[in-house]
Amino acid sequence: MNAPVDTSELIFIAEVIEAEVAALGSIARGLRDGGDGGHGGHAGHAGHTSHAGWQRALDLLESCSGHVVVSGLGKSGFIGAKISATLASLGQPSHVIHPSEAVHGDLGRMRKGDVALLLSYSGETAELIDLALHLKADGIPCIGMSCRPTTALARLCEAHVTVGDIVEACPLNLAPTASTTAMLAVGDALALALARRRNFKADDFHRHHPGGMLGAGLRQITEILRFRVGQNLSVLSDSLTVKAALAAAGEGRRAGAIVLVDARGTLSGIFTDGDLRRLVNRGGLDALDAPIASVMTARPISLSVDSLVRDAVRLVQEKRLDEIPVIDLNGKPVGLVDVQDLIAMRMVEN
Repeated sequence: MNAPVDTSELIFIAEVIEAEVAALGSIARGLRDGGDGGHGGHAGHAGHTSHAGWQRALDLLESCSGHVVVSGLGKSGFIGAKISATLASLGQPSHVIHPSEAVHGDLGRMRKGDVALLLSYSGETAELIDLALHLKADGIPCIGMSCRPTTALARLCEAHVTVGDIVEACPLNLAPTASTTAMLAVGDALALALARRRNFKADDFHRHHPGGMLGAGLRQITEILRFRVGQNLSVLSDSLTVKAALAAAGEGRRAGAIVLVDARGTLSGIFTDGDLRRLVNRGGLDALDAPIASVMTARPISLSVDSLVRDAVRLVQEKRLDEIPVIDLNGKPVGLVDVQDLIAMRMVEN
């Protein structure tokens, strides 16, 4: 028997999540209502969210011809590492430096053309202030992120994004929780706004994500075709009988469908193994003498050579298709997507 649920714990967990949501909501309201953040319940008052600060930060990021170098201490450093990774994935080169290591040699990792993004919720972290002073002396533009526009960090930076005065989700108001969530969301927002300014496209994203499910879904469908016309996929005339088409398709390893074309060589239909079973069960072997054009799926759903793997996945999931012809810009077949290939890629479930 399962132990009884402690509802007080679940309520506490819900309150923690709600506190973090409230912190984000307060920042968003500040941006929408002209700069004055609203009251965020347990998250507290977000203070003034300067539109100019966001715009200046984006201008500096857009002008960056080198790397966006992100730095923070403690929990802010971990948040900064994720922001740096997001920037890099969206096309902006970025890396992280530790503020203490920076003043012991790692300043050499920065060069003209770089922009620094410095994170400190309090805005008074000594190591980060020290780093900001050195960067200012070296002419490296800095974007600060802290609780108020009056912090020491804000005063040292060319641009500053205000997170606001946030009460932590921690009951003791000590453990960085709502504040780090807010800083992470602000970093994501800056990175995505920068990508939007630069008109970052799906193809650009693919170049930075060649591995994993994201990258696989953004590959051209022609990259993953196992059955290709001229190699291991026959294209047959729709004027044949079913029997003649089966004979022409040959034996051995083949696709689970016959691709059919009209007199002009353009895709006119598809005849699958499932179609064959249904035909024989319905009409016996005599049905094989029927014109294949009368029993094929005419004008089948197809993909173009410009389609992506994710387009094939969508068709399989929405239309329950097992085989999908791929055609060129003139409507002529170039290959066939088999659902088993997508299963092997773990793009769809068996």
